[in-house]
Amino acid sequence: MGSGGVLERRTRTAKNKRGPEDQGGKQRLHESTTRDRASGYGGAKAPKFAFDEATSDTREMFTARAFWTVELGVGEIREETLAGPGPSEVLVETLYSAVSRGTESLVFQGRVPVSEHQRMRAPHQAGELSFPVKYGYLNVGRVTEGPSELRGREVFCLYPHQTRYVVPADAVVPLPAGVPAARAVLAGNLETAINGVWDADVKVGDRVAVVGGGVVGALVAYLAGRIPGCRVELVDILGERARVASAFGVAFAVPSSAQGGADVVIHTSGTSEGLATAISLAGSSSTIVEMSFFGEGTTQAPLGGAFHSQRLTLRSSQVGGLPPSQQARWSFRRRLELALSLLTDPVLDVLLDGESSFEELPRTMPKLTSCLCHRVRYSP
Repeated sequence: MGSGGVLERRTRTAKNKRGPEDQGGKQRLHESTTRDRASGYGGAKAPKFAFDEATSDTREMFTARAFWTVELGVGEIREETLAGPGPSEVLVETLYSAVSRGTESLVFQGRVPVSEHQRMRAPHQAGELSFPVKYGYLNVGRVTEGPSELRGREVFCLYPHQTRYVVPADAVVPLPAGVPAARAVLAGNLETAINGVWDADVKVGDRVAVVGGGVVGALVAYLAGRIPGCRVELVDILGERARVASAFGVAFAVPSSAQGGADVVIHTSGTSEGLATAISLAGSSSTIVEMSFFGEGTTQAPLGGAFHSQRLTLRSSQVGGLPPSQQARWSFRRRLELALSLLTDPVLDVLLDGESSFEELPRTMPKLTSCLCHRVRYSP
């Protein structure tokens, strides 16, 4: 079983309605998987909850270990108590999780504006962004208890860093054949990239500039580079990102040598300087898609100069909402299933440039400043 082993298993009988989960985990809420247009990690509404209505319920109890951010830039591992899964739930033993270098890093650094605390809730978040908070959404594990069709399957879930957890069965998505668990942690970032390419409406033959060579920007370049006829350039201030661009078969440039006149520009760097570069690379009447979440503070955008005369469009893209063009036919689950299906390509492993054990996460998290995707492994 997953990291930490079954530290304690016992049976309890719960009578009447159970109250919400306290920090000791003696009572547990069941999270609704109803997701609306504003839901999803990095833009989720506050989770909806429903209480157990059973008058008598006997379940095993499990312990788990979870990573919490307890104050700005400080994390710790806490022990939690879980009630075993009900008839429509699963118990998942975590194999790998990953640290999102975008939203999750802003949460850890306390840089999410108070006005956005509810909108930025993760699907299975515990606590509040004012700290302490259990936050994360890139988790791959194995179902050890639950419906027979899921038992033993490796699955992806938008869950924080935790050794084991119980969620509704429809909150997990089985990994497709040919997708290893160690690579599947990229699913959430790839889902974000898919949404960005949809929002950008990249067409066959477009010249595409992607400004920001982090994991999301690199995945945007990867996807756009596979649209027939597209010429894609990944732009970043770090020259070592050329290695990723080369692996993905797209061009690379530092900002000073990037090609202008792009049909579509997609910005992912999360910096004012990157946004300025993105605007400067846009061709006449083209669109700049802003995928960055800047957090608190003021972002400068050079809207003077050629911005108006070039008739440029600046459009936001956020994974918590499907683009209008997709809303009638696509669900969040379908989009996530698409992302997982695209992870059969081993070239994507170039993005996994760091790894540590779960128990090391409190010491590792403050040091994650320039990596692409840092994977967390859980001991058997």
